[in-house]
Amino acid sequence: MILRRYMIRQVAMTTTLVLGFLVVMLLGGRLIRYFGIAAEGGLDVGVLFDLIGYNLPYFLELILPLSFFIGLMLVFGRMYTDNEMAVLTAGGVSRGQISRLLAPLVLVLFLGQFFITLVAKPWGVERATNLWQEQSVVEIFDLIQPKKFISSGNYHLYVGEVGANREFLKDVIIIESKNTTNDLPKFDETKIPQAVISQQDTIIFAKSATQAPSADGVLVLDLHEGRRYAVDTNSQAYNQVGFGRYRISIATKSDKQARSLKIEGVPTSQILAILNEQNSPYAHFGKVASMAEFGYRLSLPFLMIIAIMLATPLSTVRPRQGRWLKLIPAIFIFVANVLILISLKESIAKGKISVWIYPVAVAVFVGFALYLNYHERLFAKLCLSKQNKIEVLS
Repeated sequence: MILRRYMIRQVAMTTTLVLGFLVVMLLGGRLIRYFGIAAEGGLDVGVLFDLIGYNLPYFLELILPLSFFIGLMLVFGRMYTDNEMAVLTAGGVSRGQISRLLAPLVLVLFLGQFFITLVAKPWGVERATNLWQEQSVVEIFDLIQPKKFISSGNYHLYVGEVGANREFLKDVIIIESKNTTNDLPKFDETKIPQAVISQQDTIIFAKSATQAPSADGVLVLDLHEGRRYAVDTNSQAYNQVGFGRYRISIATKSDKQARSLKIEGVPTSQILAILNEQNSPYAHFGKVASMAEFGYRLSLPFLMIIAIMLATPLSTVRPRQGRWLKLIPAIFIFVANVLILISLKESIAKGKISVWIYPVAVAVFVGFALYLNYHERLFAKLCLSKQNKIEVLS
């Protein structure tokens, strides 16, 4: 019991330190990039730390297993160099028994990884994507300047006057052109270009406008006291409608860009709905990609078990060897397992291989770890059996 507490405490403390270092290093680089975007006016400073918080589960998904593996390597390596492992072995405690002492910690990390992979990361990615879409709307609205045209998607917006703190707009003209695809906001001359008017256009004049709550990369405006014209330039006919209040949604992104949410941000419940062929707002991702993502999420927690199985033999330190000698090669071996899972996910999403390759890959990882743990014992038994046969024959 004392040995178990000692081992769990040492591994947990070391894993926490390594995890904190990796999180600070990776999130620090992301935070610097966000500060650069905010300095250019593309991001509100008030949402910087919200974005960092939403991205934290995304990093923890892969950092946590790696941190646990490095923590095991450091603790086991120190036990070898301090001859603690030799004392335990002389006392009848094998390497397998030492690994089993850490079973409670492995179980906690296994369940934590399951929660991060299945719940926390999709939630964080979805929230971060929504926040970026909201910021794109704010960016477009901040670009509006009086007596200048701004184009976004199929819409062209002209404002005669901008109120204080951009609370309202005056003398608003909105032109929707069906055949125009300008995705980048840009300023033109104050006069309406003739090329803007296409075969079927909608022209709206309003005395004032205010911004309404918006989402999904769409700028929503409430127009007050104006007229709406539907123009057909071929027949030179138009329809005219007057209104006291009219709400219009102006897409700030093209249809292709509007689906900026990746499948990593789709909740696990919605992925299961897609696999069961139920109605889902994320059905456009497809069943194959959903199977690849779901299998990937189920496979990642098993890295915790593979980590302790690999760390036990790879951390072995011979006399007069430093414990850092095997750390870098061991990290490469563990990272290779992670990269294989990532590459399998991409291949499955493209339909090249079946989703059942995930359990096969996990089984191969476990088999490789078992080989590293027991190959010396197996070879010793084979050599001993051969020697006994030779003695019998002689």
